[in-house]
Amino acid sequence: MRFSITRPLAALAAIATLVSPVFGEQKLASKALKTCQENSGFSASLFNVEYTPGSGIANIDVVAVSSIQGYVIFDAVISAYGYEIITAQVDPCESGLLGLCPMTAGKIPLNFTFPVEDEAASQIPSIAYNFPDIDAKVRVRINMTEGDNAGQTVACVEAEISNGKTVDLAGVKWATAIVAAFALTSSAFVSGLGHHNAASHVAANALSLFGYFQAQAMLGLTGVPLPPAVMGWTQDFQWSMGIIKVNFMQDIFTWYQRATGGTPSLLFDSMATVSVQVQKRALDIADFGVSLARRSLSYMPTTIVEPMEQAMKRELLKRGNIQTDTGTYVVYGIQRAAFRASIESTNLFMTCLIFFCILVVVTIICVAGWKGYCEIAAQKGWMQHDTFLDFRNGWFTVLKGILFRITLIGFPAMTVMCLWEFTQIDSPAEVVLALFFFLGMLGTLGWAAFKVIRIARRSVVMHQNPAYILFSDPQALNKWGFLYVQFRASAYYFIVPVLGYTIVKGMFVAFGQHNGTAQAVGFIIIEAAALIAATVMRPWMDKKTNWFNIAICVMNFINAIFLLMFTEVFNQPPLVTGVIGLILWISNSVFSLVYLLMLICSTVFVFFRENPDSRYQYMADDRTSFMKSQTHLTTTTELDALAATARGDKSGFKGLDLDDDAESMNSDSLRRQTELQPGMPSGGAGLHFTNAPPRSPVDPAMPLFPSEGRSTPGPQYGEKPGVNFDHRAPSPSPYGGPQGGNSSLTPQYRALNNASPWQRGAGYEH
Repeated sequence: MRFSITRPLAALAAIATLVSPVFGEQKLASKALKTCQENSGFSASLFNVEYTPGSGIANIDVVAVSSIQGYVIFDAVISAYGYEIITAQVDPCESGLLGLCPMTAGKIPLNFTFPVEDEAASQIPSIAYNFPDIDAKVRVRINMTEGDNAGQTVACVEAEISNGKTVDLAGVKWATAIVAAFALTSSAFVSGLGHHNAASHVAANALSLFGYFQAQAMLGLTGVPLPPAVMGWTQDFQWSMGIIKVNFMQDIFTWYQRATGGTPSLLFDSMATVSVQVQKRALDIADFGVSLARRSLSYMPTTIVEPMEQAMKRELLKRGNIQTDTGTYVVYGIQRAAFRASIESTNLFMTCLIFFCILVVVTIICVAGWKGYCEIAAQKGWMQHDTFLDFRNGWFTVLKGILFRITLIGFPAMTVMCLWEFTQIDSPAEVVLALFFFLGMLGTLGWAAFKVIRIARRSVVMHQNPAYILFSDPQALNKWGFLYVQFRASAYYFIVPVLGYTIVKGMFVAFGQHNGTAQAVGFIIIEAAALIAATVMRPWMDKKTNWFNIAICVMNFINAIFLLMFTEVFNQPPLVTGVIGLILWISNSVFSLVYLLMLICSTVFVFFRENPDSRYQYMADDRTSFMKSQTHLTTTTELDALAATARGDKSGFKGLDLDDDAESMNSDSLRRQTELQPGMPSGGAGLHFTNAPPRSPVDPAMPLFPSEGRSTPGPQYGEKPGVNFDHRAPSPSPYGGPQGGNSSLTPQYRALNNASPWQRGAGYEH
């Protein structure tokens, strides 16, 4: 009996090994045997086949169930990328396969070796051992040849073949992560040196590249069936979503889930006895899970059966892991990405959350450590006293801006994972964490976007130019600049569509796991809208940056179209699907390589140029005339250092806050300003407490220097400048002082309220 059951399995394994390509160590492997028809008479809960051509032996470890009795014939089809390579029909009686003529029923665990003849091994093409993530499979149909079921297919099984080579490489992950981190860190370093123009370009390109990486990762998180090459390629970028495995952390997450009332999955612990299928259609998964229950409901009315089946499907789709009626586990979508990263699906949310928190903590430590080093280096004479002076004076504000930028970078990942956690409910505590972080990050970025729009509109009212306050006030630039420096000044609001794009796309990924077609259609609509907006509005800072981002939008849109084709909604031949998978992988890999090289070159050139700002064209929004640039203010650095020393403080970012933040609304601050201005009413009515429109306390014609006696009044609020209006003249003072210009203000007032904090104490008030 044992021999008779072993022979059909050996025949099936031999057929599978004929197509399975392997790489490196020249091996062919299959990890799961799937049924390809309902009520299949042959199935396996465990199926591990590995063939090494060097030894000519296939190692087979199978736990199978056969319900077939009688004479049968095997129809085998071997295909690669949907193209049928070999078709064969095997009659076990004519081939002398004793025990298969006829087949007998039984449940068998088997572990044996099977020799593969040289003639069969020679049919394997050499490319099968070298091409990564080859899309090959063998399908075997078992047909009855006698009895009432003669000519009918009583079983259908399919094994996907892997050659051991994949584009999912640790080297690719490390390289992309290091380049992105290097570019972001370099932009911060160059900005600290005063080269804001160069730093803005490097940061904008780095953020765009990081967003492209996250878009690639989201493709792999969808519930759409993906070819092996696409699964491997998208897995290279899952680190950008926080999907990174650290063994001891996984143990902590499992303990935390148990401690908070959850039930962790133990998928990897059971793989020694159960196979795992990387399922392609989420709905099929639920159908597998309810197949047994459907039998027990067969005698009940249809009006009762259908709602119960749908309810069971929803419950199955909410589980951490899904087990079919054959005993195998099935993973898809986000669970598929977790499985390929060797992370339990119930630990995935905590993995992403903790890595985001680690990034925040490490950033705080690095910024604080750099601040301490700069102070020590300046005291010891290791660097000049004016080097990184702005950072040293206002490092805490700079840190806030960096943390805001990290929040923006991590928002896509946390949106997907937090929303997905609402559907999984791994434990009550994890749901609370998901709610807290999602609403917290959304509220933080929403408030920041509101502040930017408020500042820009105030700048337009006061100076007819949104760039003035956005770029002239270092506190606004360092705190909120992460939202608008990559855009032109007139497109300061574009961060709102970007946040909306992220939220809607994350909702499709998280809530559409059970319907890959809906996800693909949603992706097409979202990416088409993004491409149209980017092409028509061109909101980024200059022409080159606009084309970079438009190219990314084009690639994302093409990927969305490919994603829809992977759902097979058009019923295209399997060969078309396989070829499209290769095109997606190759085109995106070439695009990523070119973009990475360009980013590396532009970042490295910044450190080897004496004046990095000169490499980039100055933006048309005239932001550079409002920013304190090392290029334009090299003659004032010594005065800045002398002024800071003379003042005996390091409050370079204090004073008048042009973004109208909390400090500018402080009553004590207003009271101190009133005491210094005899002309202001004693009630302290000032800029923020009168019905008068906001007016500029600085000279818009000379943003970095005080005016010298120009007394031509500006137009009233809501009044268009006349023909004889001098645009260079200052706006009337909002503080109740003389209207003739800044020259009439007292030195004490100018010392406290100069437009540029780095000018105070540098001799401009005299």
